[in-house]
Amino acid sequence: MEVNEFITSGILELYVYGVATEAEVAEVERMAAEHQIVRDEIKSIETAVVSLSYTMAPYLSGENYQRIAKAIFGNEIEAPKPVKVIGLATYIGYAASVLFLLGCGYLFFENQNKDAALSTVNEEKVALAKKIDTLNQVNESRLALVNVLRSKENTVIDLAGQAIAPESSARIYWNKASQEVYVDIASLPEPPEGKVYQIWSLKLVPQLTPTSIGTIANYDSSAEKIFKVEPTGDAEAFGITLEPEGGSATPTMEQLYALGKV
Repeated sequence: MEVNEFITSGILELYVYGVATEAEVAEVERMAAEHQIVRDEIKSIETAVVSLSYTMAPYLSGENYQRIAKAIFGNEIEAPKPVKVIGLATYIGYAASVLFLLGCGYLFFENQNKDAALSTVNEEKVALAKKIDTLNQVNESRLALVNVLRSKENTVIDLAGQAIAPESSARIYWNKASQEVYVDIASLPEPPEGKVYQIWSLKLVPQLTPTSIGTIANYDSSAEKIFKVEPTGDAEAFGITLEPEGGSATPTMEQLYALGKV
């Protein structure tokens, strides 16, 4: 190991604190005998420890020791009783205790911050998973709708705009076998508040007989504006009127927006 690498490895600090292993002590002593820079570094560390002890150790009362230890470990730890020790070991012991508690405190608060950050990340992952699940459901619903509309068993009926909205139009997809009915109202104007479109299955002979097959109460729920309504097995025409919320028993002909024969 090179001298600089040896100095920055932390083994000299362990040696000065008196917690190095026998092998590490032997290695330090060998390197110190061979290199003046190592001896200087040991002296520098010892000086720093003594200085730190003078500035910090006298103010670490038993009460403060208990408070710091309790904040870190969550239980009562008996404060060390003062022992008269002559020489550098006294200062090293105080400094080591202070450094240990400070280090534990730093790690404690770092872990707290990491736990908070991890919790935030987990919450974001859950929210993202919900969004992905919602998008998957929407895609599946749209794919199912496309398959329905592309079915060769569907009869497609175009509904032309009437006098109240001549530029409007609509389209009916009717599977006569399953009696399923889908209505595309993307080309109709958005209904005003308090109003809904009502879809009618019409018999033309022997007389005009309208049968309601549903209202579009959830107009904003579909970006495509294609809705499934109630099934019908017998229709000669389809019409769409604008009615009050909840629908009407009979169509309001003055509010007839679209009409088309099968």
